[in-house]
Amino acid sequence: MPRPFPRDRLAAVLVEEAIRAFESYLRHERDASPNTIEAYLGDLEGIVAWGRGEGRRVLDLADLDIVFLRAYLASLFGAMEPASIGRKVASVRVFFRFLDSRKMIARNPAALLRAPRIPRKLPRFLTVDQAMSLMDVPEASTPKGFRERAILELLYGAGIRVSELVSLDLRDVDLAGRTVRVMGKGRKERVVPIGHHAASAIRGWLEARPGFGPNGPACDALFLNGSGKRLTVRTVQRMVGRCSGLLGTSGGVGPHALRHTYATHLLGGGAGLREIQELLGHSSLSTTQKYTHVTVEHLAEVYDRTHPKAHRDGEEPDDGKE
Repeated sequence: MPRPFPRDRLAAVLVEEAIRAFESYLRHERDASPNTIEAYLGDLEGIVAWGRGEGRRVLDLADLDIVFLRAYLASLFGAMEPASIGRKVASVRVFFRFLDSRKMIARNPAALLRAPRIPRKLPRFLTVDQAMSLMDVPEASTPKGFRERAILELLYGAGIRVSELVSLDLRDVDLAGRTVRVMGKGRKERVVPIGHHAASAIRGWLEARPGFGPNGPACDALFLNGSGKRLTVRTVQRMVGRCSGLLGTSGGVGPHALRHTYATHLLGGGAGLREIQELLGHSSLSTTQKYTHVTVEHLAEVYDRTHPKAHRDGEEPDDGKE
């Protein structure tokens, strides 16, 4: 049980002291991922840096009142996308809820903050033909080609996040049972099935893997870089963008688009939302439901393009009269 701060110190708790306590909470009590911790702390440190850069007194928690927080968020409008501002609002809310639960503040100013309205964006995805063509882009004749094909097949064939992919170790892959064990957001583990193509591609990569690195593999990571160490998220993002760019897709696509493609194709093939939710590792069904919007929009495009009674640009809609 955490020890509450003495009442006579509530107004004088240093901001840095509070952030360190918050970091300890995230790391040891919430068991948050390193990326989550880095994001929260980066947002909070950015707020403090902005305040001090504006010549304000930002020393203790009493300085972070609602006027200060609103002024900071107002400074971001026009310079950041609404989604990025919304994430910072979320970080502030979590931080102050923690402070409130530890009795480090007398009242929670972040409870009065409102996040900007974020326009709904439909996730980008590939058609089945595009996805099949993308899998064939890497030439499976070199160790690097085997690695790239296995990565693409796994991203599309299992729908895992790129952060989950680079975190995979050899022991997480069961080729006989055709499954991968994934550690998702919130440190939640799930087992995801993979198809024959993904299993075959991984098997080809495992045969080439011992040759990566000047002295062979330097860790147990499934996917390695040229030094025999674990691949980074950024390296995979660049690789997927380069491969998809060769297909002629506008600007190329990233790993997350393959995750969207996986879910959209499952839904189009008859899978239920609950099953897709489990496969993707979504904590909320509402997150998975966005794929129904994708499918409906895609069907509408197909209808407009192919049905003889569909309204086309430059034509008057049929009013039912002969």
